Amino acid sequence: MALSMHKESLNNKQMDSSKYVRYTPEQVEALERVYTECPKPSSLRRQQLIRECPILSNIEPKQIKVWFQNRRCREKQRKEASRLQTVNRKLTAMNKLLMEENDRLQKQVSHLVYENGYMKQQLQTASATTTDNNSCESVVMSGQHQQQQNPTPQHPQRDANNPAGLLAIAEETLAEFLSKATGTAVDWVQMIGMKPGPDSIGIVAVSRNCSGVAARACGLVSLEPTKVAEILKDRPSWFRDCRCLDVLGVIPTGNGGTIELIYMQTYAPTTLAAARDFWTLRYTTSLEDGSLVICERSLTSTTGGPTGPPTSNFVRAEMLPSGFLIRPCEGGGSIIHIVDHVDLDVWSVPEVLRPLYESSKILAQKMTIAALRQIRQIAQETSGEIQYGGGRQPAVLRTFSQRLCRGFNDAVNGFADDGWSLMGSDGVEDVTIMINSSGGKFLGSQYNTSMFPSFGGGVLCAKASMLLQNVPPALLVRFLREHRSEWADHGVDTYSVACLKASPYAVPCARPGGFPSSQVILPLAHTVEHEEFLEVVRLEGHAFTPEDVALARDMYLLQLCSGIDENAVGACAQLVFAPIDESFADDAPLLPSGFRVIPLDPKTVMDGPGATRTLDLASTLEVGPASNRPAGDGEPNNYNLRSVLTIAFQFTFENHMRDNVAAMARQYVRSVVGSVQRVAMAIAPSCLSSDMGSKPLPGSPEALTLARWICRSYRIHTGGELLRVDSQADDALLKQLWHHSDAIMCCSLKTNASPVFTFANQAGLDMLETTLVALQDIMLDRILDEAGRKILCTEFSKIMQQGFAYLPAGMCVSGMGRPVSYEQAIAWKVLNDDKAKHCLALMFINWSFV
Repeated sequence: MALSMHKESLNNKQMDSSKYVRYTPEQVEALERVYTECPKPSSLRRQQLIRECPILSNIEPKQIKVWFQNRRCREKQRKEASRLQTVNRKLTAMNKLLMEENDRLQKQVSHLVYENGYMKQQLQTASATTTDNNSCESVVMSGQHQQQQNPTPQHPQRDANNPAGLLAIAEETLAEFLSKATGTAVDWVQMIGMKPGPDSIGIVAVSRNCSGVAARACGLVSLEPTKVAEILKDRPSWFRDCRCLDVLGVIPTGNGGTIELIYMQTYAPTTLAAARDFWTLRYTTSLEDGSLVICERSLTSTTGGPTGPPTSNFVRAEMLPSGFLIRPCEGGGSIIHIVDHVDLDVWSVPEVLRPLYESSKILAQKMTIAALRQIRQIAQETSGEIQYGGGRQPAVLRTFSQRLCRGFNDAVNGFADDGWSLMGSDGVEDVTIMINSSGGKFLGSQYNTSMFPSFGGGVLCAKASMLLQNVPPALLVRFLREHRSEWADHGVDTYSVACLKASPYAVPCARPGGFPSSQVILPLAHTVEHEEFLEVVRLEGHAFTPEDVALARDMYLLQLCSGIDENAVGACAQLVFAPIDESFADDAPLLPSGFRVIPLDPKTVMDGPGATRTLDLASTLEVGPASNRPAGDGEPNNYNLRSVLTIAFQFTFENHMRDNVAAMARQYVRSVVGSVQRVAMAIAPSCLSSDMGSKPLPGSPEALTLARWICRSYRIHTGGELLRVDSQADDALLKQLWHHSDAIMCCSLKTNASPVFTFANQAGLDMLETTLVALQDIMLDRILDEAGRKILCTEFSKIMQQGFAYLPAGMCVSGMGRPVSYEQAIAWKVLNDDKAKHCLALMFINWSFV
């Protein structure tokens, strides 16, 4: 007995000592092989490992478990250390960039102080000698002498076949570009909202008081300079307004650089103006510090150089010295300086559109920031930081976005050399119809031969432009994206989708109200900063009569949405879509249609609350009732924003049906214009302010009264407090209700109709993925799943009798079709001041998107 106890004691000591066993290299190698396959093996897998590897037989399973825990901990520490090193490198580079920017600003301040002092001196001299003609003449002569000291540079005409002359132009362009990128040649003003940081898009500034329009940006990316230069030179891949870029000549220079003669065409953003083209010289070279420079300028009679190709249907614009300065960073990556400076010949466009061509902020969004975003996007895709589902390669998804934009731009511009021709109107000039029967022109483009019927036909485009007043572009496009049923006709959508097949569907007739359908948006990809979304939209059709069966099939659209960030100054908002079939191949034919809204004027007074206005009660919650607001603080008459809306829809047609398709397209675009006008009136800030201020909400009491009824009814029925507020004032209740973390919403109680939502707090709007204006289009039955509807029907009588009911955890869907889960729901009857039932309130607790 004593001997056996002694043996057990020895065994226990051996087991305890096994905690500190040192693994041999062979054992570590075996464990590492398993870790590579499965970093967190189960208990059964660890026991199997011991049986299969004899060299691990002397190690307890518990110790194997500890080894894997330590290994995972080391891996986590290694990744964290690597991440911190990357952040440190970014911060070091960004600090260097900010120091350089600070030095440049100090130089600019010194220059402005000098100019201010000089102007004061001139004014004092002029005022002291106003009665002395000779002195006045001397002042004039001194000004002329000053001009002679700084004459406008005049360049002799350079021969196209003279590389030395072109190199002289290139070197002058380089010097002027560097003075703008890192010097004080242009008075730069930082754009609002562009804050520097390791993860920001960069430092973005626009010009002030200079010829033309100019924008400047500097940022940090994780790509090497040569790769960055390759991306930036491929301008059509990131500049969506670039129609083509042809290199007509390449001349090597003695310093290892290259000079390229480039002809570039750009699209017009709207049907109301002509497109632009550029004839430029691009110079690529290296500086002594290892930086790469790509600079460019137009060749004109002033600069000299060869004459560019003749223009037809284009207005020749001028590119002033612009380009890219790419500097390598220590530890990898690059610092990029971008300057875009152009003169778009503003006098050649209608006066109402001139702000579009005079805005440096629009130039910054379209070109400067777009270039930085493209580089950051590719950098994150290359590093694996962005993972896309569906098995699509990032390059393919980018190509889809480019094809959608290019197809829409082609439709808006309708260039004759693409085969477009104008079709006669019906006497009213509000909608323009253009046709294109040259199918061969579109080979290898965004179109496909399958779109052109074998027995004759082509593509027809119906387009229109209109001016909008006081309508935020981001809100309008967001509404059009989320509520397609408000403006689209299901029959026309069906015709567009059927045109992808061999036997197109008959031309639809206009039916009042169209066909009931719902849309489900399936995210496909998005850019780094979520300013652009690529998605597939499934349109679910429902047939109620036998003749509607053909329209009841599910249809699919590839959709690109951009510019819905309300805080982006000068950003164009766009919604472009094209029908696709179920296969959705990488080379699927696309025939894009859509909307584009471009702001014409910058926001003036309402850069504060109005800049972030959404379709909700935010303005009421910030300052209380409209009657208590101070004058000028977000009042609608201070919101003076004009924008131009361009609509273009494309359809295929057969020759014998061309007139019918044209009539359908013209009528459809007119109906869409009418729908957009109604939507624009609904979301204009003036309407929002009047609806949410002194006037009551549509079909409901004022927001303050409704909040009081909701909280009081909850306390009466459940015995608990919905909100914890010290003050019982109505405005305090409304503010607490609005910012409540759980989704609270109210729906109507009508015996002869399905319940529709009448109110929701901010969390409720987020859960439903809708806006307060569009909330009343959503029915309660639509968001609940079958189980939820059954439970609510079962508990409805209980709610009406005792006033409330607790509903178990379940699932529902948002207004966009996304599944939402919640841990519990509470439903209670809301009573008005007369103790009569007013509506049904629902609170979804701890909800989240699945």
